[in-house]
Amino acid sequence: MSAYILKNQEIKARRGRFETVHGAFETPCFMNVGTSAAIKGGISSLDLVELKCQVELCNTYHLHIRPTEDVIREMGGLHSFMNWQKPILTDSGGFQVFSLAKLRRIKEEGVYFSSHVDGRKIFMGPEESIRIQSKLASDIAMAFDECVENPAPYDYVKASCERTTRWLYRCKEELSRLNALHDTLNKKQLLFGINQGGVYEALRVAHMDEIAGLDLDGYAIGGLAVGESTEEMYRIVEAVEPHMPKEKIRYLMGVGTPSNIIEAVYRGIDLFDCVMPSRNARHATVFTWGGIAHLTNKRYETAPGPIDPECGCPTCKSFSLAYIRHLFKANEQLAGRLAVMHNLYFYNTLMEKIREALDEGNFGEFRNKYSERLSRKVSEI
Repeated sequence: MSAYILKNQEIKARRGRFETVHGAFETPCFMNVGTSAAIKGGISSLDLVELKCQVELCNTYHLHIRPTEDVIREMGGLHSFMNWQKPILTDSGGFQVFSLAKLRRIKEEGVYFSSHVDGRKIFMGPEESIRIQSKLASDIAMAFDECVENPAPYDYVKASCERTTRWLYRCKEELSRLNALHDTLNKKQLLFGINQGGVYEALRVAHMDEIAGLDLDGYAIGGLAVGESTEEMYRIVEAVEPHMPKEKIRYLMGVGTPSNIIEAVYRGIDLFDCVMPSRNARHATVFTWGGIAHLTNKRYETAPGPIDPECGCPTCKSFSLAYIRHLFKANEQLAGRLAVMHNLYFYNTLMEKIREALDEGNFGEFRNKYSERLSRKVSEI
């Protein structure tokens, strides 16, 4: 039985629900990225509840480096460790291995590389990634894959795709073995496979067709938002989507801006994650229903109102633009925290409004109103 329930659909845009052992979440959904079991910017798990977060994403590579999966397992798994009782997805670590490790050797068994923290030698393959994720006891584990740069030569991408497929089979087998053990923390851990193929449509489609036959709990499109244009990203999503199982959740990894999310939902995607809302916020850039604003702008020096008068986040309910601008100018840590809280609340509210539009059958109107608007800068008038 699929963990995903499709409630209704407007053309390709889908409205659904996904079940895990730590509760269900409504889709389309944006996962808040707590890479090392915390959102950067001083946001706790308790804050996330108020910010309307449904799912937190943590990273296998970073948690393996520190504090290690063994420490987290001893503490009862990620949910207990970080005091978050809702669903958690763990990224496999594949992207970080390929983006952070300066020296790496890719072999059939896995990848040999050096830690970006202390330089120690590490090996990670499909089985190692799944074992780490099993000890973390996340609700959803991601398969270990190779994320190639865009653009990359066709022959290399083809060979990489084939290796990623072989790794996926090994991930599935290892997770089945671990879920059957008596001392496994989460015996119902779910597995998502990842579609790769660079910007080559034929490779993407062939890879999706093959991994769809594995009857996994969900399917992700990986290897995008890594250098290609937005138009190329949409083109690949449009090519792959018809080949993704209709009864399984679809996840577009590492995406993206509010406009990217609206456009990807329009193209049939259910699940998203991105560091953008927290990263941009820490650099004084926030998202509002009127567009993108930079909080250190001189025009906000004596602005008495909130970041966004349409926003109900804790920051907008309690603090003025003038005060937040002052905090950034004074290099106070509170500035980043308040801005991150706003951006996460905005993203989670965006998803809430997308779901409401799908429920009411007017997502097309919502897209027409907000997709371009949310990508523009707030007027300087």
